[in-house]
Amino acid sequence: MGEPRMIAILQWTTLAVCALVAIARIPSALRGENRSIFGVFVLSTVAILLSIDVSYRSIDAWLGSENYTNLILRFVVYGTVLLAGYRIAKAFAARKSVRLIAGPAGMAVLAVIGIATVILFLWADTAGTATGLSGVRDRSPQNAALIESYAAAGRLYPAYVAVCILPATFVAMGQQLPRTIRIGALLLTVAFAAMASGSFFPLIPSEVAYLQAVINYTAVLCLALGLALIWISSLMAKRELRLNPR
Repeated sequence: MGEPRMIAILQWTTLAVCALVAIARIPSALRGENRSIFGVFVLSTVAILLSIDVSYRSIDAWLGSENYTNLILRFVVYGTVLLAGYRIAKAFAARKSVRLIAGPAGMAVLAVIGIATVILFLWADTAGTATGLSGVRDRSPQNAALIESYAAAGRLYPAYVAVCILPATFVAMGQQLPRTIRIGALLLTVAFAAMASGSFFPLIPSEVAYLQAVINYTAVLCLALGLALIWISSLMAKRELRLNPR
């Protein structure tokens, strides 16, 4: 299987999983149950759509072919990671993780990275639609440095949230919890470990640069499946309580 085909399969599989779970959660969201988790799946679906070549090109052409779609994608990812990290930390009663993600320090980190993302994007020459900004960085050494710094900023916030939440999901794997939740915690641990590894992407040789996409989509897929399993476990617990009331 060639690298482009493998990445395409990962993209569409991840899109399908996120979209289907988002649709399945609509009834509970309408009842006001865990709307933030529904938001995670909606944002994840949007993020995958914005990263797929055919939809990226269509949207960016509508926005003027300046790669603003890539900038939008960055902030959709930031919102997804913030919401997911906060809700997962709350679910596992990880108060320190909650403070680091949603407290003053976490908000300051998000603000600084968000501002840096916008400034670096505006400084760079991004004219001409290019999915993943491929080819844009080669216009000049200065542009290459700006695009690389912009990409590094985009990886930094997911990595920060991942490092904050990893201890909570790792500990949950070994606790006396329902098996479904422990499997969900395992998948979330893989997801956040993959996000944290994003900081080391510049060390990946260009010959295997496709591994960056594989790691990114694996992170989103494991995040979606982990959250879905935890949601299914909560539904099973509610059903058991209805069938066997105390």
